[in-house]
Amino acid sequence: MNQILILAALWVGLALISTILSSWLRLATALSEILIGIAAQLIIGTWLGSTLLDPSQVWIQFLAGTGAILLTFLAGAELDPVVFKTKWKEASMIGLVSFFAPFFGCAAIAYYGFHWSAPASWLTGIALSTTSVAVVYAVMLEFGLNATNYGKTILAACFVTDLGTVLALGFMFAPFTFKTIIFFVATIVVCILLPLITKRIFKWFGDRPSEFEAKFLLLCLFGLGALAAWAGSESVLPAYLIGMALAGQVGKNHVLIRRLRTLTFGLLTPFYFLRVGSYVSVPALIAAPFIITVLFFGKIITKTMGVYPVTRLFGSANGEGIYTTLLMSTGLTFGSISALYGLTHGVIDAKQYSYLISVVVASAIIPTIVANMFFMPHHLLRRDKEAEDSTIHRYKTINQIESIENNGE
Repeated sequence: MNQILILAALWVGLALISTILSSWLRLATALSEILIGIAAQLIIGTWLGSTLLDPSQVWIQFLAGTGAILLTFLAGAELDPVVFKTKWKEASMIGLVSFFAPFFGCAAIAYYGFHWSAPASWLTGIALSTTSVAVVYAVMLEFGLNATNYGKTILAACFVTDLGTVLALGFMFAPFTFKTIIFFVATIVVCILLPLITKRIFKWFGDRPSEFEAKFLLLCLFGLGALAAWAGSESVLPAYLIGMALAGQVGKNHVLIRRLRTLTFGLLTPFYFLRVGSYVSVPALIAAPFIITVLFFGKIITKTMGVYPVTRLFGSANGEGIYTTLLMSTGLTFGSISALYGLTHGVIDAKQYSYLISVVVASAIIPTIVANMFFMPHHLLRRDKEAEDSTIHRYKTINQIESIENNGE
């Protein structure tokens, strides 16, 4: 137990350093955690041994995996059904082109440029076609864009892109068995029935100090996550679908959302992002910079060629279009999942895996830093702040009127 507590203190200490770093450099906390994870593994691994951080510990894997599940669920719960209905064309077009452009482009680079095998090339296209819901949502939440229609449209587009990634990985590589059918049917049934069940059960047992709502949601997420793993899929996919299904209820319960955010960002996601960074091989980056650079720019360029024209087609300003394109160019969760799947199933070798993971992590860091430093849509932040101030002023006025009326009575 003492060893576990020492290791936990080390990881939480790294998370605290990441928070301070993000405040100093004005970065999203998720990105600083990835950077600290890379640096910690390099420095601590070189000086004190590679096993000191030990990201392969089962309890660390559980906390990191739970963080990814809850973060993906919260991203889905932030989707406003009304906004999605009005913006579904824009979100769908951005999401689809964000998947297909790098899928074919990066696969072609791997096959014709590096002469990798056809399966390895297709897996490269899948791994680099992703958009990181975890990173995008963390950035949106950090700067308050998650409350704007613009931010909700981007989150919806992220879902479309990653859905394409999951389906491509499943149909091209994962075995489509009877288990897969059971998983899809169960997920659809749960997403249809869960809003009605949640509304009633929260009315009966909610608003208690025992946090019934959080326990119920965790039960649903862990249950469908286990079913997804049993079927050979990924647990984060049903988490996003459950979040979308409950967006009209959970998403509007600000107290519950705040509690889930505290649990997720305070404890769980630091383990997830630090663990991702700790798996980046700096020697592999140094040994083969050409391959990594070509794949990285292959993803960025193909994403840009696909996404940016679509943003302009739907009337986004130049700065907004570039910001959207850069955020849609990020990759992390499903990219690393796809690369790890290819390694464990013999589709790619260890070197190719290191290349892909390095590109995936770089795509989570570099586009986001550039977007936030140079293309942040500050006018949306001001508009959101003005709306918030207007709402606060309106509530204060109403309270003053009610107070005068009560005193008069």
